[in-house]
Amino acid sequence: MLSFDPEKIALPRGHYINGEQRTDGGSRFEVRRPSDGRTAGELAEANASLVDEAVKAADRAVKESGWASCPPRQRGAVLRRWADLIQADTRLPLLEALGSTRPIYDVIHHEIPFTAEAIRFYAECADKYSGDLLPTRDASLGMLIPEPYGVIGAITPWNFPLSMASWKCGPALAAGNAVVLKPSELTPYSTVRFAELAAEAGLPAGVLNIVQGSGAVTGSALVAHPLVRKVSFTGSTLTGARIMSDAAHHGMKPVTLELGGKSPQLVFDDAGDVAEVAGRILRGFTANGGQACVAGTRLIVQRGIAEALIDSLIALCQGFQPGVTWDENSRYAPLIDRRQAAKVQQVIEAAVRQGGEILTGGKRFENTGEGYFWQPTLLASVAADSPAVQDEIFGPVLTVQVFDTEEEGLALASHPTYGLCAGVHTKNLDRALRAIRGIAAGTVWVNRYGRSGDFIIPTGGFHGSGIGKDLGRQAFEACQRYKSVLIDF
Repeated sequence: MLSFDPEKIALPRGHYINGEQRTDGGSRFEVRRPSDGRTAGELAEANASLVDEAVKAADRAVKESGWASCPPRQRGAVLRRWADLIQADTRLPLLEALGSTRPIYDVIHHEIPFTAEAIRFYAECADKYSGDLLPTRDASLGMLIPEPYGVIGAITPWNFPLSMASWKCGPALAAGNAVVLKPSELTPYSTVRFAELAAEAGLPAGVLNIVQGSGAVTGSALVAHPLVRKVSFTGSTLTGARIMSDAAHHGMKPVTLELGGKSPQLVFDDAGDVAEVAGRILRGFTANGGQACVAGTRLIVQRGIAEALIDSLIALCQGFQPGVTWDENSRYAPLIDRRQAAKVQQVIEAAVRQGGEILTGGKRFENTGEGYFWQPTLLASVAADSPAVQDEIFGPVLTVQVFDTEEEGLALASHPTYGLCAGVHTKNLDRALRAIRGIAAGTVWVNRYGRSGDFIIPTGGFHGSGIGKDLGRQAFEACQRYKSVLIDF
């Protein structure tokens, strides 16, 4: 049985600094469960003083624990033990499901294995990528030597708390850095347990620290701290721009930013079986209740297949049933909170006022109390400048636009702000390759939609969707700075 009683789960009480849980800090804030809106607990926000303590603990750990200077395979061994503990722990999935939008079934079968495997991938990277011996004169030796930055500040979002933490911590720790991580104040609990398991695996105290609080207070203090040498952030484009600016003004520190998206699903007449394509499209915009930066929320479909595909999608959308995340039968995620539900509703209403048509959905599921479960929604007849087309909604809302020619479809697939992901659905290889070239996005999936377990494939956006890459060797190498050396002999 995967189901559990959320009232019987002991919750972490605060921060995790220098190997210990801490309950002190500034003002207190409530944490609510997305499934029913009830208060799960209350935490003290990490103010600038507590962030300073966490960063200094991380800086001492880098210098004194031997983590940065030990053989890379030794770091890899600790990370592999950590991954095994993540996969075996019985408490971690309960904390993730209780406090986030992730149903316990998905946490057990997807989130936990994905998180553990990400850590294993970076354990393997620890001794696989090195510097370079560079050509120069016979009597000289040129080298490029990688070194860890020291302390990396990481800020993760609420939509996939554990896997996002693994994306930040895995490469940073494998490269020999210490990390101070701020999870979202909406989903704080599982990340503390994640850090405790790292300590059980042998990670020295202070090498991984968790500080709880808002972006305005805790996040800002972390980005601005002079001992934080690099910042990695996943979240909205607006917040990413602020972090980039703050990082530049407080030490000129580099940033990795995975930001928002408004990704197209470009479907051509020759895409193949309509039911199969509809299933792909559906998963692309309803997974986690549509609350994913990579969500494929713009259906751009060629006229010959449009009617059949839309009819199939409408039927599929009507098959969802809401359920609390601690019920093993639940497969559909709630929206994170009341504010997010209000945003989804406002965008839909604005689209309708401009002439948009709701083909299905368009409102909350009934009889779900204070849990904000939104019906999968299809919006047709939307103008190109509609907020439903232009804005990242972060809800299960799919706009529908129809095109005739390939050139028209590619034009509709472009976006003035975002360039994170895109889906292309066609059986014609030439057309697929033209679309790959023609769409400005950091990731293009062809005849699929969504990431795989191939951690070697990096992810990251163009334009307002971000800078740098998560996953892949690129993320590991971005956690190192490179020193040029020239020796005469």
